[in-house]
Amino acid sequence: MGRARTRTRTDPVRLGPRGIVVLALVSAVGVAAFCWPLLAAHGSAVAAHSADAPWLFAALLPLLVAVVIATVADDGMDPKAVAMLGMLAAAGAALRPLGAGTAGIEPMFFLMVLSGRVLGPGFGFTLGSLTMFASALLTGGVGPWLPFQMLAMGWVTMGAGLLPRPWLRGRPELLMLAVYGALAAVAYGTVMNLQGWPYIGGLASDISYSPHLSLGANLARFAAYCLTTSLGWDLPRAALTAVLSCTLGPPVLAALRRATRRASFSPATSFTPPEG
Repeated sequence: MGRARTRTRTDPVRLGPRGIVVLALVSAVGVAAFCWPLLAAHGSAVAAHSADAPWLFAALLPLLVAVVIATVADDGMDPKAVAMLGMLAAAGAALRPLGAGTAGIEPMFFLMVLSGRVLGPGFGFTLGSLTMFASALLTGGVGPWLPFQMLAMGWVTMGAGLLPRPWLRGRPELLMLAVYGALAAVAYGTVMNLQGWPYIGGLASDISYSPHLSLGANLARFAAYCLTTSLGWDLPRAALTAVLSCTLGPPVLAALRRATRRASFSPATSFTPPEG
């Protein structure tokens, strides 16, 4: 009679085919939600209602993120994964107020990057979204921008889970995570700028969104907007993320990998044929 053999799966949230499809669809809607000012045709109804469009997407995105989390969970989240998700989300939410947004100092980014690296893209997206939601409740930062923050942070953490896997270790891995964390921190700030740029009033005419200009002209205005309003926050955030990834990365990565091994998420049982 064959013997059962247990194989340990290291990703606490496994992305099945359905989860991948739903996550791709929600990400596509998210791209449209962020980029609608640049994608809308001149004179279109979307451009005419530029003040209303962000609110519509803000109402839609929580439902879409909830669908993704439910689908990902249905594809493979067990109680151990739920416990680790809650612990890391609480830690990330507690880290965010430490900088209080001063000069872009947000230490939670490095923890999200390292967690996504170890635990995979499915866990990463879920963790990033829930951490941003929990931190908003903790800091009183709930508003129409929150769904966009949840989606953007989900992308950041998921991207870390998609980086080259397990053969890369030691200093090369830390360097890769530091570079990715810095780029992701700047990208996060940029897409969040894109979310608020079209309907923030009181901007100078040469950096504000105009539905009557071409794509190239609006892109130039958006670049000027980023340089004058947020680059001073994005660069310190990127630098802090890179420094923390290099200095605290080894013990944090070791702790996450040790916890994952000990948890033995969803062990899969296979049968081997009887020995001759």
